Amino acid sequence: MNNNIRQSEKSPAETSVSLTKLPETEFEVMSAVWKNTPPITTAMLMNQLGNEKGWKLQTLITLLNRLTERGFLHSEKTGKERTYYPCIKQEDYIQYETNLFVERYHANSLFQLVSAFTGNNKLSKAEIDELNTWLKNQEEE
Repeated sequence: MNNNIRQSEKSPAETSVSLTKLPETEFEVMSAVWKNTPPITTAMLMNQLGNEKGWKLQTLITLLNRLTERGFLHSEKTGKERTYYPCIKQEDYIQYETNLFVERYHANSLFQLVSAFTGNNKLSKAEIDELNTWLKNQEEE
């Protein structure tokens, strides 16, 4: 599995970032960053996450610093405010975590994943059709 992802548009360098699985709180911060249009300020994130999670400003700053050190965020000082830009696209990170999950729990088998997901439940005709369409598209690529 390739853990190197190109950084998104607004980053200081055109280098690759080696992805690591984020702890839940850091993922929550990244989710908030991805929901907003960059640049995102500390105040914007505090308004959103401080109220939602009950976090203090210092907690958020610590998490933002960790994400910046890991290469998930790029930050710039603009006057008194610090602004943040995502260096990783949400889709790329979700794909990375999904691949980790399938690799760890389902031996890299899509069939095992779908079997575990459906369990004893039968798939609907619409779901089967959707899967068949997806499989045909995969075959053509």
